[in-house]
Amino acid sequence: MPYSILGSIIKRAIELRSKMPVIFSTPNAHKIQKKELKKLLRKASHTAFGEHYNFRDILKKPDPVKAFQEKIPTHDYNAIFKDWWFRALNGEPYVCWPGKVKYFALSSGTSESSSKHIPLTSDMLKAIKRTSIKQIFSLARYDFPKSFYERGILMLGGSTHLNYNGTYYEGDLSGITTKNIPFWFQHFYKPGKRISKERDWPTKLDEIVKKASKWDIGVIVGVPAWWQILLEKIIAHYQVKTIHDIWPNLSIFVHGGVSFGPYKKGFEKLLDKPLTYIETYLASEGFIAFQSRPNTEGMQLALDNGIFFEFVPFEGKNFDSEGNLLPEARILTIKEIEQDKEYALVLSTCAGAWRYLIGDTVKFTNMELNEIVITGRTKHFLNLCGEHLSVENMNMAIKMTEEQLNIEIREFTVAGIKHGSMFAHKWFIGTDNQVNPAGLRKRIDENLKVLNDDYRVERIAAIKEVIVEVLPIQTFYYYMRIKGKEGAQNKFPRVLKSKQLEEWESYLTEYQNKK
Repeated sequence: MPYSILGSIIKRAIELRSKMPVIFSTPNAHKIQKKELKKLLRKASHTAFGEHYNFRDILKKPDPVKAFQEKIPTHDYNAIFKDWWFRALNGEPYVCWPGKVKYFALSSGTSESSSKHIPLTSDMLKAIKRTSIKQIFSLARYDFPKSFYERGILMLGGSTHLNYNGTYYEGDLSGITTKNIPFWFQHFYKPGKRISKERDWPTKLDEIVKKASKWDIGVIVGVPAWWQILLEKIIAHYQVKTIHDIWPNLSIFVHGGVSFGPYKKGFEKLLDKPLTYIETYLASEGFIAFQSRPNTEGMQLALDNGIFFEFVPFEGKNFDSEGNLLPEARILTIKEIEQDKEYALVLSTCAGAWRYLIGDTVKFTNMELNEIVITGRTKHFLNLCGEHLSVENMNMAIKMTEEQLNIEIREFTVAGIKHGSMFAHKWFIGTDNQVNPAGLRKRIDENLKVLNDDYRVERIAAIKEVIVEVLPIQTFYYYMRIKGKEGAQNKFPRVLKSKQLEEWESYLTEYQNKK
């Protein structure tokens, strides 16, 4: 079927479907979520997990949500893997979800050195497709011409050539979902099956560069850091000024995984005209939220699609100094949350995650539409002495500094260290611009004082020094390469603690010696 005809059909379907308000509004979020939990409990009642915790009895209670919270313990990855998921990994069916798990997404987030194996059931893959289609339908709210729906969509993700060990397939989430894309979408999908199978990340980028001029791309999808690298490669290879010289119809960047703020300044230097930025929250554990309308930074939670959400206020009485959930932590449902407060996410899903602490923190920006923004990670914050410095604070401080000094900071990370009898924050800043470290230090420090009152107070009392080390951008990406975390959905951690800091500083010493 020609692009133009298929594009017209999709455009019309989007316009018609968008008139159904259920896609965008959730007037009774708690009712929807209660129904979703009951569906999950019913379907998993005959699994080993469901029988162990007697899901059928929970379903009989007058308040199954309360009974569920009282009966089922919370889990981090290590706890649920050790007690349950390892059995599914060994091929046992009906462990935490009906049937046998065919796919496991390899995910290390940004905090662990070894890969996690996150189960991806057939029901979860279907749920991800459904939410993806909802996001496509939401495009009706944007003012795109019909011709837009005829353009190619270039997705920069992991290899679709998955590892198979005789029991299950494993790979990057983007590789697994791309392998399972609907047949009609393949008309638009780039870079195509051959390049998508490539496992070596630099080779994949080179192959895309060679093909770039042959494609009419309207949408690009992926993590900002890797997309910036790819666009720079394409522009250099074809000796043009901007990416729009190659893809004049490029209109949308669908991104996720990290805050786009620190990348935006450098990214937009590669464009000739503005893009529409659409954020998604697709994690290895499920498609959690997506931006459903223009002129907002919030993403709407997918409340009716295989995930039951709980929220832990991200504060000292619920988490220890390392970001671990305390046994007495207060855990809330969606009817109990408040706008502009920070929460850690706990999920129960159709992939067999039960009261699972995903590790991300969020804030609600619109209670009526249940829209959230990601603020950081439970283990990625600094609180040595009461400064309560979040990744959200750090991202904003870096963005402000870029504007003030007219520089581009592509990557950064920060560590809390001892400084005499007190403390210091040590920043590692990735930029290829010429910049005075002392001036950079002053700007970051002053910006954080404006953004965070606790930080401002502790800079007087206990944080006696702020140290800034400026590094070439390639330093960060080479480190990710040697750690086996190059490409796709991998992100550099914004906060380094303990062993991670030791490994990073050891690498920097070796890196400097080789120069």
